[in-house]
Amino acid sequence: MCNVRSLITNGVLRLQESDGGDILEESLTPEARIEHRIFQKLLDMVPNLLDRVVESEAELVVIAESIQKGVSGARSDDTKSLKGVVVDWIAPRDGVLQPPISRNVKTNRGFHHPVTGSFLCPAGYDWNDSSVREGLKNNEITVAGDQWPLLIYADCMYDRKEPWEGLFRNKLLIWAFKHIFTSPSSVDLNAKATRSGNARIHGMTQVTTASLAYVATQLRFALSSASVFCRSDTLTDSERFYVSALEFLDDPEERAEVDDLLNWWNCQVFPSHVKRTQGVTKGGALASLRDRRQALAARTNLSDS
Repeated sequence: MCNVRSLITNGVLRLQESDGGDILEESLTPEARIEHRIFQKLLDMVPNLLDRVVESEAELVVIAESIQKGVSGARSDDTKSLKGVVVDWIAPRDGVLQPPISRNVKTNRGFHHPVTGSFLCPAGYDWNDSSVREGLKNNEITVAGDQWPLLIYADCMYDRKEPWEGLFRNKLLIWAFKHIFTSPSSVDLNAKATRSGNARIHGMTQVTTASLAYVATQLRFALSSASVFCRSDTLTDSERFYVSALEFLDDPEERAEVDDLLNWWNCQVFPSHVKRTQGVTKGGALASLRDRRQALAARTNLSDS
């Protein structure tokens, strides 16, 4: 959701103004703070990026255009692939949607359809209220990007008194995440993939706040009636939704809940990696062998002293 050339240019200027010293995020505007964090992550991901763009303006342009092209291409691929498969996910088990939804045309999605509308209905509104449904359908009730939909809540259940309950735990989000990052076949645990997914290719072993916000944005758009993914689209307001989600998930004051959420997500998407990072199970043979080794080492150290 950013202009890569501006991001790199502004990042380099900030570093030059600080003479190589640390940049205090508190001195930056909220927008510049987010941009600077992305810039720092980009420097970590691309070897020698800073040296290359500082030495040559032409190199900066080429690199920025290449990254921007990759970002746009990947996002376009994800948008296209989710467009059809999401229809299968929201259809009744062993049944069909009524009225039916085309896999290729989105005009009857969004608030025009009772099922997609129930997912996109803003939290705090009652989709079962006919006046609410009509208001959303006719744009009499406008929905801003930071009015998050029921889609991001488990079972689309929102509790105004406990807004963290079920947040970002809807099963559709899990399926969309697996579809994009692991493989389309991993959604139904059907191991028929013939090539590595994006996560394996790029060494991704855990869910991040950015990847979670991205998947939520893509899924929200897939259920909408908008036909073209565009940052300036006022109908979906996708950029505002993405930025508001990412800012919230990266808020230090929400750290405890977010850490718990990401741990839950890692168990859903990368369970094998979570198991590898856990300690040895107590009471098992391996635990007993390690206890024995520690006891022998302790006796040896005691005799030496």
